[in-house]
Amino acid sequence: MARILRRIALVIGLALAVLAVFGLGWIRSLRSETISRDVTCIFGLGGNVGVLRTSEGAVIVDTMTFRMQGERIRELAEELGGGPVQAVLNTHWHRDHTHGNPAFPPGTKIVATQRTLEHLRNRDADYWTGAAAGTLPNETFTDEHELRVGGKTIRAVHLGRGHTDGDMVVLFVEDRVLHAGDLFFNGRYPNIDLASGGSVKEWGDTLDRVLALDFDRVIPGHGPVSDRAGLIAFQRFIRQLWQVGADAAAKGQSLAEAQHSLALTADQGYEVMAIPFVMRLDRNFAIERAWQEATGAVKPDGK
Repeated sequence: MARILRRIALVIGLALAVLAVFGLGWIRSLRSETISRDVTCIFGLGGNVGVLRTSEGAVIVDTMTFRMQGERIRELAEELGGGPVQAVLNTHWHRDHTHGNPAFPPGTKIVATQRTLEHLRNRDADYWTGAAAGTLPNETFTDEHELRVGGKTIRAVHLGRGHTDGDMVVLFVEDRVLHAGDLFFNGRYPNIDLASGGSVKEWGDTLDRVLALDFDRVIPGHGPVSDRAGLIAFQRFIRQLWQVGADAAAKGQSLAEAQHSLALTADQGYEVMAIPFVMRLDRNFAIERAWQEATGAVKPDGK
């Protein structure tokens, strides 16, 4: 009997080891797509990463979910970007866009809005301890910040509330490519983080200001690379979503009644995003957030 138990334990141990190897390989698995002559998008488990090639090296936007991804992103960015990473920009505070930061050397220029830095320190403090604390954003701004790296101009702009209250967009000026971060979920139901100051109501107006920028191609926070028309289509969805929530609140409807409404039509073809053990981003989730904001059920910072 003891021999059988040992064999079972050995088989289970081997199976877990194989799963771990495949799991780690899956997490580190990345693919890239060329957007312009000097801009590449990297896709993987987490938010999309933008890489700008300059004569001095790479500039990247966002770092995905795990340090091991950040290591692979750094390696790939150095290949794609023509040299060492010169700067990292974090579009907002969520872990699927920032938790790869610790893979970069201490002292790396890391840019974000001041509000994003505050969220990282207050809402994600447990992660940013020890060595990781040295890769928090070290160059912050409120409205707009410009970098010049290797003959390229990078504009980081904070234009208002939407996904959170600290999201910025990043414009690679000469390449006319915009990294919109999670202000744009392309063909995906979005996360609306009301507790971090996000707003369905204000999101559409924020996108008006984004659309006033000069760009052709758009890297979304999640989903395939798009263009100005794709961003406008997402704005149409957001505005309709807010109307559904506002109408439900005005009529005194329950959340269930709002979710059963047929008024939301701009999400045709949208895909569900499931984050195991965390949340499921689907139609009901989106309507719930609009209803919560319209009825005052959730306030920023959980108040």
